[in-house]
Amino acid sequence: MKLDILVFAAHPDDAEMSCAGTIMRAIAEGKKVGIIDLTRGELGTRGTAITRAHESAEASKILGIHTRENLEFDDCFFEVNKENQLSIISKIRKYKPQVVLANAIEDRHPDHSRAAKLVQEAFFKAGLPKIETFDETGKIQEAYRPDSLFHYIQDRYIKPDFVIDVTTYLERKMEAIKAFKTQFYDPNSNEPLTYISKPDFLESLIGRNREYGKLLKDGVYAEGFTVNKIIEVQDICSIF
Repeated sequence: MKLDILVFAAHPDDAEMSCAGTIMRAIAEGKKVGIIDLTRGELGTRGTAITRAHESAEASKILGIHTRENLEFDDCFFEVNKENQLSIISKIRKYKPQVVLANAIEDRHPDHSRAAKLVQEAFFKAGLPKIETFDETGKIQEAYRPDSLFHYIQDRYIKPDFVIDVTTYLERKMEAIKAFKTQFYDPNSNEPLTYISKPDFLESLIGRNREYGKLLKDGVYAEGFTVNKIIEVQDICSIF
């Protein structure tokens, strides 16, 4: 399956919290979108790898994505090394997306910035024909480098290079996030309280989307992204 957009996420729920609205908007516009989670989130304080897998499947249904995989790297301990880069290169070559989305270049959780670096390197190397990777049948994959790599913004504030209006999809975005029931606020849960399970955390996500939306106009909710290179504009009259 060829995808238009391939989203990489260090943990299940990273994509939902950061760019779910963008994903759903792209799908509504006819794009094919997939998510590749790098880890199972098995070292998270709340829940387990098994519960996260079930929650991820439920969130995927809400998003309406076309495929989702998990590379099962070691949560908190995966490295920017050859083996992990080859795994990501193989997925880029498999799905041949036009756009790749990846974790924030800097964030509270060290896995996020490390995942960003890992995907950055794999993104470039996926276009080098002398780097060999193989598909599920053992066939050598063709070299392929997508057009663009963008980084979604997560917990820490980063000035976005561009924003996407997701106002129409905000309610469903929150539904997708809440599919990860073990991770967020639940008054009936006996698990330890964490940074993201505090009652006001989900409100802060909405606040961030409103903050970025205000860059466009009042009453808009938006998700922000950063870029690694200057974006070419074909039609100056299409900028607004």
